[in-house]
Amino acid sequence: MKAAEAYSDSVTVDPQDHKAVRRMIFKLAGPSLTEMLLINMTQMVMMILVGHLGAIAVAAVGLTSQPYMLMTVLFAALNTGTTVIVARSTGAGKMGDANRAAGQSLMLGSVLSVLIVALGILFSEEMLRMMGASPEVVHYGLNYARLMFLSIGFSSISSALSAILRGAGDTRTPMKINVMSGCLSISLGFVLIYGHLGLPEMGVAGAAIATLAVQAMAMIAFLVVMFSGKFAVRIGWAEISRLDKSMIYRMLRIGIPSSLEQLIMRLGIMTFVKICAGLGTVAVAASQIVTSIIGISFMPGAAFAIAASTLVGQTLGVGKPDLAERYVWQIRKYGMLLGGVMGAVFILFAPYIFRLYTSDATIIREGAWALRIVGFIQISQISQFILGGALRGAGDTRFPLYSTLIGVWGVRVMLSYVFVYIFSWGMFGLWSAVACDQFLRSNLIYFRFKRMVWKQVKI
Repeated sequence: MKAAEAYSDSVTVDPQDHKAVRRMIFKLAGPSLTEMLLINMTQMVMMILVGHLGAIAVAAVGLTSQPYMLMTVLFAALNTGTTVIVARSTGAGKMGDANRAAGQSLMLGSVLSVLIVALGILFSEEMLRMMGASPEVVHYGLNYARLMFLSIGFSSISSALSAILRGAGDTRTPMKINVMSGCLSISLGFVLIYGHLGLPEMGVAGAAIATLAVQAMAMIAFLVVMFSGKFAVRIGWAEISRLDKSMIYRMLRIGIPSSLEQLIMRLGIMTFVKICAGLGTVAVAASQIVTSIIGISFMPGAAFAIAASTLVGQTLGVGKPDLAERYVWQIRKYGMLLGGVMGAVFILFAPYIFRLYTSDATIIREGAWALRIVGFIQISQISQFILGGALRGAGDTRFPLYSTLIGVWGVRVMLSYVFVYIFSWGMFGLWSAVACDQFLRSNLIYFRFKRMVWKQVKI
């Protein structure tokens, strides 16, 4: 499916034609959902492989992941701004604007990735210590951290190109590349972590090497696709050789609030993880496994959010806000049904799921309570993902920023500190704070969408 085909179908659907609306939603969300689920399964399998190396290995991975994610938030401004402009331009048939936005995003993203990688490698040890890692965890995980920060140079460019394709309605191409990458990651990771096929056992460093190699290959594949000229959005030398200040301004005006939102989120989660580190290495390991498990529930939300963002952008591009609204409410309904099923699985089978990762009884006991708490917030979480994606697709990127500031810092961080250090509730208190944050943000985003202010946003 080429992007142009997805665009023409999406904007000509009758809002009252339920079957056509549903068909278009799954035409876009289906490949993204498949991709996200398989990517998460890849991450889960990698964490299972690492989990059997012990609590120190899991803690090293967990404490590296937070500064890693923090450094990638700077790309959110480019990716969000690019997606919105590409979607609106595609919807309006202005492919020249879409191509220019894509080229400028790739050019700036490449420069930014070099700077971020350099900072990550230079300050890897300081970042681990800042996260509260013990000397043993720092010693064990330092090479892993450096390799993972190096991989940002490849993953950031891939994510930028993937955002361009999705903005134009092409969700299948990113799916194909990322699914193949995931399968290769597991195979290579298994060989390098445990030392098979005549190679030495590398532990967590092997997991990082596998990630780095596969992300480099994925980036090359995305570049080949974008420069092939076979898709609706095309990048050539003309789009990346000159600085287009007006286009960059448009992209950043839309994207900076999303970047700030992600920055606030990541700083808040880093603080949350540091509070968790105060409970000991076992608590960090248990929390990291919980994070890995619930990633499977993030993925459907992210996939449906991509569909909502693309469909809202394209339909607003041709002046059909009622069709945009219809798409979003239907996407939310499907997402919440799926969230309810996943929440029930987490609540009922928490200890059994944990045993896939570790045989440590203490980690299983601590983590199972946390996973059950997370199970109760799945419906709210997926609703927030979808409606937030719809707002961003319309260009209303400021309100998600405000809701994240209130929820993450005003609720998650503050309550986790109170519950852990004042009430001494341990892991139960830590993850109860997460639940309170999710419930609040879900309601804030819901009422913002209901006000329909997003229908009048100009980009």
